[in-house]
Amino acid sequence: MQRTLILAALSLAATAASAQGVRTEKNMSLELASQIAAQTVAACTASGYAVTATVVDRAGGVRAVQRADNAGPHTVEASRAKAFTSVSAKAPSLAIMENAQKNPAAANLKDIPGFLLLGGGVPVKVDNEVIGAVGVAGAPGGHLDDQCAQTALSKVADLLK
Repeated sequence: MQRTLILAALSLAATAASAQGVRTEKNMSLELASQIAAQTVAACTASGYAVTATVVDRAGGVRAVQRADNAGPHTVEASRAKAFTSVSAKAPSLAIMENAQKNPAAANLKDIPGFLLLGGGVPVKVDNEVIGAVGVAGAPGGHLDDQCAQTALSKVADLLK
């Protein structure tokens, strides 16, 4: 009896230890990233803005980039940096920028390598889990880049379940 209890306890301890070592995470597929990028560029084009949309996975790695005709060359890197900022902080880059402007303790966020504190980076979520982000650059204002990203995410909402 005592031996059975000891073996059961050891088995439970081993199961708990192995569960802590391996994680299962949702992530961004290439197809989803491509659809988000295409929808984002389309949303901005419909409003008359030539933009680049970059979609990154949960680790900040680029999964898809689409650059509209006539989008400026700077928009490629700016969109990537906005997406990276958003996925890193798990928040819209517009909110991060506003926080840094209003809160002196957050002003140094601009010094984090790769961060770009401008609107246009929006996290991509499944339930409450951030699986990536989309960054948009090229509209005449970060708030407009942000709107294009939000419009695109609403169009692919059924894929984010």
